[in-house]
Amino acid sequence: SRRTMLSRVSRALRPQVPVAAGSRFLSLASQWDADFGSKAFTGDVADAYLKKQGESGALLKDPTWTSTKADKVAAAIMDWAKDNGATVYTHCFQPLGASGVRHGMTGQVHNHMFTFGENGKPLYKFGADELLKGETDGSSYPNGGLRATHTAGGYTILDPNSPVTIRGDTIFIPTIFISWTGHALDEKTPLLRAEEALNKEATRLLGHLGYKVSGVQSNIGLEQEFFLVPKDAFARRLDLQMTGRTIVGKQAPRGQEMCDHYFAPLNQHAYECIKAMQEEAFMMGIPLRTRHREVAPNQYEMAPYFGASALQIDQNIAVMQICDEIASRYGMACLFQEKPFAGINGSGKHNNWSLGTSDGVNLLNAKQVEKASGSPIVFPVIMAALIKGVDTHGDLMRAAIASPGNDFRLGACEAPPAVMSTYLGGSLTDYLEKFKNGDISSYAPPKKMLTSGVAAIPDFEVPAEDRNRTSPFPYGGHRFEFRAVGSSQNVSMVNTVLLALSAQAFKQFSDAIEGGKKPEQVAAEALKEHWKVIYNGNGYDPEWPDKAVANKVWRIDSGVEAVGMLESPKNIALFEELGIMTKPETLARREIMLEHYAGTVEMEALCMIDMVKQQIVPALKEASQDSAKVAAAAGKVADGVAKMHAEGDAFKKATIARTLRLETMEEARAVIDAAEEDCPAHLWPLATYKELLFLDANQDANGNTI
Repeated sequence: SRRTMLSRVSRALRPQVPVAAGSRFLSLASQWDADFGSKAFTGDVADAYLKKQGESGALLKDPTWTSTKADKVAAAIMDWAKDNGATVYTHCFQPLGASGVRHGMTGQVHNHMFTFGENGKPLYKFGADELLKGETDGSSYPNGGLRATHTAGGYTILDPNSPVTIRGDTIFIPTIFISWTGHALDEKTPLLRAEEALNKEATRLLGHLGYKVSGVQSNIGLEQEFFLVPKDAFARRLDLQMTGRTIVGKQAPRGQEMCDHYFAPLNQHAYECIKAMQEEAFMMGIPLRTRHREVAPNQYEMAPYFGASALQIDQNIAVMQICDEIASRYGMACLFQEKPFAGINGSGKHNNWSLGTSDGVNLLNAKQVEKASGSPIVFPVIMAALIKGVDTHGDLMRAAIASPGNDFRLGACEAPPAVMSTYLGGSLTDYLEKFKNGDISSYAPPKKMLTSGVAAIPDFEVPAEDRNRTSPFPYGGHRFEFRAVGSSQNVSMVNTVLLALSAQAFKQFSDAIEGGKKPEQVAAEALKEHWKVIYNGNGYDPEWPDKAVANKVWRIDSGVEAVGMLESPKNIALFEELGIMTKPETLARREIMLEHYAGTVEMEALCMIDMVKQQIVPALKEASQDSAKVAAAAGKVADGVAKMHAEGDAFKKATIARTLRLETMEEARAVIDAAEEDCPAHLWPLATYKELLFLDANQDANGNTI
């Protein structure tokens, strides 16, 4: 098959590595060990090339190399690139408004490292200037008014926190994107500023608790969910091609009701595809270690090992691009949209989040942090500050996950509700209850032993707390998991918000301690004030959202309304006081997110209108079915689009778009799906859910839809 051929070609192209006498080549596993990580300029790979410049890989651990030894690093990178067949470089940045619409979610300009000399041979030039900075048009990306055609200057500046990587003939240089006025035009710059704010305030607070550390950073692990569907069926869906979501479509006779897909063996076509995705990620030093089926048919998940937040986000974006491109080579389309199909689960990107010291101590691991600090007070004070931050800025957390696709996920018994509470579990809640009442002691989670009832299998230990999948921000023993994040998102804004609310709470605790209060008093007062945000119950309970409102816990059902909260004085002040975003930068992101939402809905609506007029109505006429109701429904959608076009205010336009999407278009869909139910299968012009969702049942040996 084509896939087998590609796999063989891929293996054949791998360089063979000679070894000592007695063996011709390394084993396949050893070959992979040699290749994996070879396309990332870090560690031993960088060390080998920097030694030729009189340096070592340790140089890259100190970001000041960009000011002192950039020429040597550039020379080493060029040698490494040429040895790997790469002669092109690009600065890779993260434009705003890219989630769900921009392939790869990055901006890139590819330049060859050489011109031709007088002798007609390549003349290579790649130095510090090319490595460190680039210039481009800052006005042609979503910018919320920060740039215009007559004030368009934008600059890409290398970010030394992430390694340079190679794909194909190109080296990818991670950068930030800044306007001529100094405004951040990208997702990454505020994230890096927020990391610095966290480091400053967390280190300061820990010092007040008698725990001296040299630095603190956030770490994340992203669980990326997606669908793989046959490319030939995908090609018969205008809506999937243009928006990543099926705007219409009758349910198949089978869905996920038998719970038969979750953790099932991988479909063999999908397996070969995912294996190739992982292999390419491994070459780039991305530890994409986990793969499995998800709940819905044709739904999968991959997840990496934990790492520094900014690096993990860079790698996640690279993985999403790799998945898109490799899926196509294997005759499939990869769908990252949060809700590509109605009636079955959508996809998320669970953002597992923790805080760690520069020497590797996890501040959310009670046992670890007490051992390192020698004090039982550090852990409860940190937890009290985080609880305060979540309660205070739940509106910002909701805004950060307000991707258009989350309209159809949040609160639908597949993702947490739009209530920003946190789950701590019984034992930690009881411990903090005692702490706020004056009992300062160590937190030792109780151990629980289970028996299988099988004599040959010994009893085994499990966490003291059960898992709560209905909370948007549950504590999982050593981390929090922001479960409500959308699968298509660049999660920089999500993590910028988490860092900001944490840094502010740490700052406020330090200010109070410096004002004369004891740390335990400050933490206890915060817990008493913000205890209401702790909810250990069932988030899917239909009564909970109303109870949350009564308890003054943030509940914002509308993503549009949540985005609107970015203009709240409280939120503008949060970002400004910490040096994360200026007021114009924050308001620009509000504008961009509203435009992104309205633009997404407009594309979906126009797809529905075209599909009805150009495909569905002609098919119904050929089948001698009445098409008047379908045409009338599309007419109402067109009226909604016209109403959007007539509105100039971004918030009002997005509000109109939300009504169009969740009411008018859903009503039209019901009419269209009813027509599909009665239309002869050979006349229906669109690929059906049956054709799209069941790789196990409807593909031939080459992966083509039967």
